[in-house]
Amino acid sequence: MLEDVLLIEEKHRVVADGIVKEILQNKKDKFIVAISGESGSGKSELSHLVAKEMRKHGIFAKPIHLDNFFKTLPLERREWRFQNGISKVVGLNEINWEAVQKTVDDFKNNRKSTMPCVDLVTEHVDSLTTDFNGIDMLVLDGLYAINTEGVDLHVFIELTYHETKKAQKSRGKEKSDDQRMQTLEAEHVAVQSLRPKADLLVNMEYQLIKAVKA
Repeated sequence: MLEDVLLIEEKHRVVADGIVKEILQNKKDKFIVAISGESGSGKSELSHLVAKEMRKHGIFAKPIHLDNFFKTLPLERREWRFQNGISKVVGLNEINWEAVQKTVDDFKNNRKSTMPCVDLVTEHVDSLTTDFNGIDMLVLDGLYAINTEGVDLHVFIELTYHETKKAQKSRGKEKSDDQRMQTLEAEHVAVQSLRPKADLLVNMEYQLIKAVKA
């Protein structure tokens, strides 16, 4: 997303280093990492740091933000949710998964790919074209990123919107009111449903741990 605000702290660097070590131990051609978590939990910060760190190991990693793939445009989304019932429509079905999977397929096949890119200043959606030839890895981040098919490493941040209020306010993407709180609660339910997919967890103390599969 254009003009996104990153609030990088030492805890993000520590966790990102742990994710990078895990990637290097399991690396294969055209590797895909996905990072999911609730609003303000540090998804974009981790995505940015992981991608940058991989360059030190000679690996070109491309961050892809799934916030760019919402079906409704930013300027219309708030009203659309309100009109259609927040608890009914907020969730995984808001994402254009067909477009996400096309991007993944283009990456795996070294093709040029055109994808949406939200400008957070204008709230308009631009088009971004990337040549995936020579790109070794994707780092997907977003509320529901680990729902993407074909992911090799699923990272889930356990902090909920209750614990990330300060970060949400600092980034200031949406005004805080009753409607926003209802949206965060609906997102919470949807995001938490994806936790069983996790390979790695970022726990409440912001420590990276292995997920225990049921």
